[in-house]
Amino acid sequence: MKIFLAGAGGAVGRRLTPLLRAVGHAIVGTTRSADKCDALRALGAEPVMVDVFDADALARAVRAAAPQAIIHELTDLAFAPGTPQYEEGLARNARLRIEGTRNLVTAARAANVKRMVAQSVAFAYAPGEGARIESDPLNLGAEGIARRSAEAVAALEQAVLGLPEGIVLRYGFFYGPGTWSETASRVPSVHIDAAARATLLALTKAKPGIYNIAEDGGAVSSEKAKREFGFDPGSRIRS
Repeated sequence: MKIFLAGAGGAVGRRLTPLLRAVGHAIVGTTRSADKCDALRALGAEPVMVDVFDADALARAVRAAAPQAIIHELTDLAFAPGTPQYEEGLARNARLRIEGTRNLVTAARAANVKRMVAQSVAFAYAPGEGARIESDPLNLGAEGIARRSAEAVAALEQAVLGLPEGIVLRYGFFYGPGTWSETASRVPSVHIDAAARATLLALTKAKPGIYNIAEDGGAVSSEKAKREFGFDPGSRIRS
């Protein structure tokens, strides 16, 4: 299968690309930086430079790639939690989730790509008792940047699920290589390797819909992903 991997240079994309290549998929991977093109080639992807906010250029890139599926791993989180610019980064990421996803879905429709697997988060649920499941509401009643983030997550998910084969993966907080933390310091959490492996599985095995992708621990339940496509939170990639 030919895959258009949007955000191939990100934390998930860097771990995911070799997994996709190992099972025979061909990858066209996007980046905004010329500096990352050689690294993407080394991972096994054909790099394409494109700005997701340039809808016309993005549509041309998807059409030229002619993929059978799109994987959406686009984020804009340059600043770690606790840094002065963290909230600025959240605002930028919210815009990317809303506008960037809209452009990517529009490009998919124009290229007749029906299947998209997209990165969402498992930590935007409204407060409630017990482990959150996929049908529980998002925290749209929050205030400030938390509300903006929840609204952006909702917009992303709605756009992706509007495709014939839209799949949303609600990842926990990442930890592991290439992330902000080497250990699981927040809940819900998921190791970056387990997230990448789940994305690989979801690409061909998941039915359209929403899936939590996180470790066991009470904050959220990932039983649906375990049951339907074999998600294993203990999965690791041998370097």
